[in-house]
Amino acid sequence: MKNIFLTILALAVIGLVFLVILFIYYAGQIPDPSAIASRRINESTKIYDRTGTALLYDIHGEEKRTVVPWEQISDTIKKATLAAEDSEFYSHQGIDFKGILRAFYQDILHLSASQGGSTITQQLVKTSLLGNEKTIARKIKEAVLSIQVERKFTKDQIFWMYLNQIPYGSNAYGIEAAAQTYFGKSAKDIDLAEAAILASLPKAPSYYSPYGNHYSELIARKDYVLERMKSLDYISQAEYDQAKKEKFQFNQPSDMFAPHFVVMVKEYLVARYGEDMVETGGLNVITTLDTKLQEAASASVSKYATINTDKYKASNAALVAEDPKTGQILAMVGSKNYFGKSEPEGCAPGTTGANSCKFEGNFNVALGFRQPGSSFKPFAYSEAFIKGFTDSTILFDLPTEFNPNCDSSATQVKDPNGQDCYNPQDYDGLFRGPVTMRQALSQSLNVPSVQVLYLAGIDDTIDLAHKMGITTLNDRSRYGLSLVLGGGEVRLVDMVAAYGVFANDGIKVPQTFIQKVSTGDGTILEEYKHDEERVLEPQIARLVSDVLSDNNARGPIFGYNSPLYFPGRQVAAKTGTTQENRDGWLVGYTPSLVVGVWTGNNNNESMTQQGAGLSAAGPMWNNFMSRALEGTAPEQFIEPDPITTDKIMLNGDYNGPNGIHSILYYADKKDPAGPPPSNPNEDSQFKNWEETVQRWLARTGQNN
Repeated sequence: MKNIFLTILALAVIGLVFLVILFIYYAGQIPDPSAIASRRINESTKIYDRTGTALLYDIHGEEKRTVVPWEQISDTIKKATLAAEDSEFYSHQGIDFKGILRAFYQDILHLSASQGGSTITQQLVKTSLLGNEKTIARKIKEAVLSIQVERKFTKDQIFWMYLNQIPYGSNAYGIEAAAQTYFGKSAKDIDLAEAAILASLPKAPSYYSPYGNHYSELIARKDYVLERMKSLDYISQAEYDQAKKEKFQFNQPSDMFAPHFVVMVKEYLVARYGEDMVETGGLNVITTLDTKLQEAASASVSKYATINTDKYKASNAALVAEDPKTGQILAMVGSKNYFGKSEPEGCAPGTTGANSCKFEGNFNVALGFRQPGSSFKPFAYSEAFIKGFTDSTILFDLPTEFNPNCDSSATQVKDPNGQDCYNPQDYDGLFRGPVTMRQALSQSLNVPSVQVLYLAGIDDTIDLAHKMGITTLNDRSRYGLSLVLGGGEVRLVDMVAAYGVFANDGIKVPQTFIQKVSTGDGTILEEYKHDEERVLEPQIARLVSDVLSDNNARGPIFGYNSPLYFPGRQVAAKTGTTQENRDGWLVGYTPSLVVGVWTGNNNNESMTQQGAGLSAAGPMWNNFMSRALEGTAPEQFIEPDPITTDKIMLNGDYNGPNGIHSILYYADKKDPAGPPPSNPNEDSQFKNWEETVQRWLARTGQNN
């Protein structure tokens, strides 16, 4: 035991000596702490369109900073900042030794330099003199400088410099610029809730920006700051309660081109290169955005979102366009107006419930999670085609119960175990009897599509969707046969990427919005490189495109001159409407362009019954697609190979030698081209499907 103690003591002494040597070594390499009163020169990061000539946004190109005296910064801001960043500021000597030791331990444990104790003094030193490089050497210099700064300046002077120096996002440096930028008032006039918001920003200005896609996270951090203030006895319970309930109306930022796209690019850059590099590192970013298509997209969304608000009670819309051959996003509109005020007036952005917002301008719906409705169906049909089913396969569009524990009459609500019965209907409430898979997909018939998902397999369909570009649907325990009707959340950008596989003859090209990122001296940090992977056999992709562009097949439901039809052009398209008309979708494509449109309300409030995918999303999609295709040569999809088979049901004939039956009587769902199942009764769905068909035969007078 004594030997162990002596060993530990010796290691501790050696470690201490080592640290002292490091401190002495780096102490001679640090800048003059007096220079902390003057800020370092920063270079702005510029984000360009795909040509590299149109400037979309200059990150910190016009740095906003107003230095205000200590007395003109409210005590509320000071207390909120202490609570958020360093509640022990007035008692330590510039370094949080516990934090340093904790960070050092984590660095050794993970063989990295990612952790760091961070007092207000250290943050000031880092932002003013050292930069944000994550190395042990930089941390030692930071510690030495922090001690020297604490000796040279008073606590109030250090805190004052900190509040006038640090970035708050949106080009605002210092508390006065932040107060003016976000609330249009001076720092001395900021109230408690506003102070908690401002104190929340320095931790991650881009992530917590009120103008980005993380508003709810900002509010959560604001509440954390208020809780800290209360626990530190800076505020009373009554003040806490009042501030937590306060609603905010932020000043709108200065105009930028393609704001949702730019914010997405900036968040990507921050995640990859760090906040400091993006704000001050002088990056040149060439994106994939096509300014002409972006202008057309903005105009289409703005025009038809206004129409849909009045006509269908759909308060918002989004659009994404992509080149399927390169995976490059060409246009993105995340809402009808990025700079618009939330609707209805007085709603609480970033929340759910009774006071949630139908419209939130800065929230990018293209990146949000929404149910896709029937626009998900092509993935299930693709998997069914992979398994050997044909577009001529016969299915029965009849009232069908898909919960095997419920009666086949499709009239029950609950099964004996208390589980919901499941008997979906088509949007018009009609049933069409025997239909082909081509008719079922092109006309978006629900009952046959649920049958297709069962035949294709839920897991296999999700696997295929993931291969094609869908990044959600990861908790498979949540999904059943309703998935084919949109019973799972996806992102509009992912749907556009996945449909791009159909457009590109089964080849997936990773989606991207960056062409090149370089530093001010020309060093290339990243550059677009074409990569591709075949995830769908050409025959399957061609067959789906052939069905989705078949105007004659979809005509009986959508009309022969619908927004899906472009005279003289071959355009594939699929609509989607979710339960209770909460979402309207349309995703369509040519071989060189994929366009997805969503319309609805941010808070999931229903549109009118008439606001189905085609009605609300169709005109908007058609308007943009028409403008995008103007002046381009018509393209044709490669035709699929002819499919021939003499197998009953797969060949379009449902009257077999043994009479008329459901498809499960004839086809093994895992291998429909093989022999019929030896005992179809063993299939859990067979009884209900078969009894439904037999009732239809009896009702229509057809004989077996």
